[in-house]
Amino acid sequence: MGQYQQKFLDLKGTELELAHRNSQASVPFMVSSLGYGFLWNNPAIGRVCFGKNLTSWFAGSTKKLDYWITAGDTPAEIEEQYARVTGRVPMMPEYGLGFWQCKLRYQTQEETLAVAREYKRRGIPLDVLVIDYFHWPKQGDWRFDPDYWPDPDGMIREIREMGTEVMVSVWPMVDYKSENFEEMKARGLLTRVEKGVRIDNLYMGNTIQYDTTNPEARRYVWEKAKKNYYDKGVRLFWLDEAEPEYTVYDFENYRYYLGPNVQIGNIYPVEYAKGFYEGMRDEGQEQVVNLLRCAWAGSQKYGALVWSGDIQSSFESLRFQFVAGLNMAMAGIPWWTTDIGGFFGGDIRDKEFHELFVRWFEYGTFCPVMRLHGYRMPYQPQFGTTGGAACISGAPNEIWSYGEEIFAICKAYIELREKMRPYIRDVMREAHEKGAPVMRPLFYEFPGDGVCWENDEAYMFGPGLLVAPVLEKGQEEKEVYLPEGSLWTDYWTGETEQGGKRIKVKTPLDRIPVFMRDDFRLAY
Repeated sequence: MGQYQQKFLDLKGTELELAHRNSQASVPFMVSSLGYGFLWNNPAIGRVCFGKNLTSWFAGSTKKLDYWITAGDTPAEIEEQYARVTGRVPMMPEYGLGFWQCKLRYQTQEETLAVAREYKRRGIPLDVLVIDYFHWPKQGDWRFDPDYWPDPDGMIREIREMGTEVMVSVWPMVDYKSENFEEMKARGLLTRVEKGVRIDNLYMGNTIQYDTTNPEARRYVWEKAKKNYYDKGVRLFWLDEAEPEYTVYDFENYRYYLGPNVQIGNIYPVEYAKGFYEGMRDEGQEQVVNLLRCAWAGSQKYGALVWSGDIQSSFESLRFQFVAGLNMAMAGIPWWTTDIGGFFGGDIRDKEFHELFVRWFEYGTFCPVMRLHGYRMPYQPQFGTTGGAACISGAPNEIWSYGEEIFAICKAYIELREKMRPYIRDVMREAHEKGAPVMRPLFYEFPGDGVCWENDEAYMFGPGLLVAPVLEKGQEEKEVYLPEGSLWTDYWTGETEQGGKRIKVKTPLDRIPVFMRDDFRLAY
């Protein structure tokens, strides 16, 4: 059913809003243990109740009701049939397999280059370096602010020569003071409102989103991004605010090219991803991956890598992400990631946060994309006052920002991710060719083991690795269930156990429980 900030993997007995919000993505496909999958093929704002006596689906306003059902003997069969209908992800590019560095936010070109150079100097593999929001003069300009980014061509060229790709943030908001606002308004490329002033967000200016459901609007924004980013060497985009986010969630007040928000609003992130995917494919790029904060059914075929939004830095939040990732996987979105360490509330000086950060980093190593991000404290002094510099920045968030002990652990896990690269590549190929999720609930691989249907403590990373992340503060050991029918080898100790039983494993700070299935092995 997508991702919701809650702790339930089994959604029976829950009620869910069918609407997008920051950290919430409604992808209305469910898989039943009775052997069927059900897609509520309706992007209207609504809700679903998975009651004990009945299941009810509700759309607030719609011109038609449509649903699709498939059946299969295994969850894998159901997922693959669903992917054949809604689309499969492209093949993940090579730079999607390693480590991604990000923070809110690098304020200048020189700061960005300094981070890339330091990773290179330390010999730490870095696949992607992310330039977050407000590197632009005004929302809706879709270009670098020359006051703080005087030579983006040279910056991108140098970073790519280091073997690292650059990702840039793109927002759908258009400020009334943007250089593109009047033209877009005159051409009907902006979202409309049913009443009041045409403003749907007040963050850092009066803005209105561009209308992703309008093909002309999609082409317009892509052409701006192509000229100002793609032609300079950028090959992946962070399509942020993809819900889109409103200052006030009056869903009934917004109207798009395809109809009222209440009827079609949940399709917004699909069209957002589609605009950039088609533009990049037209340029000859075969392997497309773009980061979005939201998705709906079918987003995956447009190269959407979804992350779980602006979440809190806490163990409770980490537990929620563990569940969200698996629910997104079963909703047909194979590419998913989180802000390692959480987004809000982490203080880089706090020893308790260090523990959370390490546990999250370990978990992130076994997510489809390993991406470090966050709005850390203490906040940095503001570098400038004009343009995007009016938005402040968080504390340093590189892996050496937390002291030598934390750095050593993070470096080791980046090296482990590199060691797994051939395996991850194979898993990504399976996602591309069959629609299989990258991270999987245990019952996906072991549907005949009844214990696996009840297990929400571990998951499979591809077909060969069982991962049981540490989700509690101060946890020094963890009980892990090893599914029956396989032999399992502890990655850290080399000890082999027969499946079908629970074992206790030690969990020192530098260790996440990982077991290799049967003849799958990593050198240890």
